[in-house]
Amino acid sequence: MNFLRELGIKERNYGASTGTDWLETTDQGELAVVSPVDGKKIASVYLASQQDYDRVADSGEVAFKQWRTVPAPKRGEIVRQIGLELRKHKDALGSLVSYEMGKSLQEGKGEVQEMIDVCDFAVGQSRQLYGSTMTSEREQHRMYDQYHPLGLVGIISAFNFPVAVWSWNAMIAAVCGDTSLWKPSSKTPLTAIAVQNILAAVSKANRLPEGLFNLIIGRGSAVGEVLLNDQRVPLVSITGSTKVGRHAAQIIAKRFGKSILELGGNNAIILTPQADLQKALPAIVFGAVGTAGQRCTSTRRLIIHESIYDQVKASLVKAYGGLKIGDPLDEQNHVGPLIDRQAVNDYSAALKSAEQQGGTIISGNQVLEGKGYESGCYVVPALVEAENHYPIVQEETFAPILYLIRYSGAVETAIELHNGVVQGLSSAIFTENLQEAETFLSAAGSDCGLANVNIGTSGAEIGGAFGGEKETGGGRESGSDAWKAYMRRQTNTINYGKTLPLAQGIKFDI
Repeated sequence: MNFLRELGIKERNYGASTGTDWLETTDQGELAVVSPVDGKKIASVYLASQQDYDRVADSGEVAFKQWRTVPAPKRGEIVRQIGLELRKHKDALGSLVSYEMGKSLQEGKGEVQEMIDVCDFAVGQSRQLYGSTMTSEREQHRMYDQYHPLGLVGIISAFNFPVAVWSWNAMIAAVCGDTSLWKPSSKTPLTAIAVQNILAAVSKANRLPEGLFNLIIGRGSAVGEVLLNDQRVPLVSITGSTKVGRHAAQIIAKRFGKSILELGGNNAIILTPQADLQKALPAIVFGAVGTAGQRCTSTRRLIIHESIYDQVKASLVKAYGGLKIGDPLDEQNHVGPLIDRQAVNDYSAALKSAEQQGGTIISGNQVLEGKGYESGCYVVPALVEAENHYPIVQEETFAPILYLIRYSGAVETAIELHNGVVQGLSSAIFTENLQEAETFLSAAGSDCGLANVNIGTSGAEIGGAFGGEKETGGGRESGSDAWKAYMRRQTNTINYGKTLPLAQGIKFDI
């Protein structure tokens, strides 16, 4: 495939890089990467060793000592150039994202565009790493806070956004003066290798220090656990399941490290009687079936007022009946495959549990076979009538399953159902009623990190801080003031007078 050649993906690839050089370890096993699109092997990756990990971590630590002294706007200039390189390879990298992960080609290219947008955002941010000046209670004193680079930042990314979430972290960290060490999902390592090749071109052209952007692909025992325990890595950003995040956070906290956790979501949309259904329907369907339901912001629950329930149900059944399922590289298709057959098993098991717990499947519940579906990873998106308290509804199933939940009464009843799960990532309400909208956004409303009115749960912009509450982990990435997580905060006081007054009026004469 031409896009593989353009991105430097070979039949066999190395699994560790210091940003400019690849470590040529070949004795730790070989990871075959198979596309969920057609079940064919794309390429393979030689897994890295623990010695490789130590090499790239040392490289990142050494590079940090140089990179932190570079003025932030000049660091931003490097990120600007990375954005330009991503623009050159947008079509190729977007195609690889689609083929390796299984999301539609539009979404694959959109993910690369998100990387480009993050680069643009980070360039502007490089001139706005601001602190605040506070009024001192002491005469002839100035007090202010400032932010300094933190160090080597670990980035553990998930398969569903194999490159965009890395960029949220790495580009912001870079302008903050940090180096980074990326451990991508073992399900989508080739996109990471492609990005590393793009970064290498910029690094070499600017004679950047080795170790600015590091990559490690290896087994959890040889690489993942070492990263979590590594004192050289003061901050680790983790995108994954709640189970993975809980394990990682405990290890990192034991060594007094910092973590940014982007974990599970069980996102809901509320439809009140005042909803504009023409506006709501496309948001619901995209939120539920986009990326085959494998976004952390995917719409999983639809809480519908009883007065419009039957109308909404009929509209969704009709819309789902028109979905085109197939090769995501064909832009005529709406839904591609799940990431692997285990995900298909999870889809089937969830639907079986929903029925056993009292739910009714009104659409979907089919694994597709035959021509065009040889990988065994294609399923029909499902609609299920359910109740919020069902154990399966309380879980996050990474598959295109949408639970339809009926409510009656005021919007407060819907909000209570909405908040009645342990996850707290993304949320939305559709209503033309100002009071309902403001109630949803109030302290008594949505308990999620993202709360939207008249748009869906999926597709957050990079300019806002992204993240959630409760078992979603509480982390924030990308926009707004999320950059502060990648820096250490320092409060400074300067005495420019000729005496030494103490705070709180304390007297100490000697």
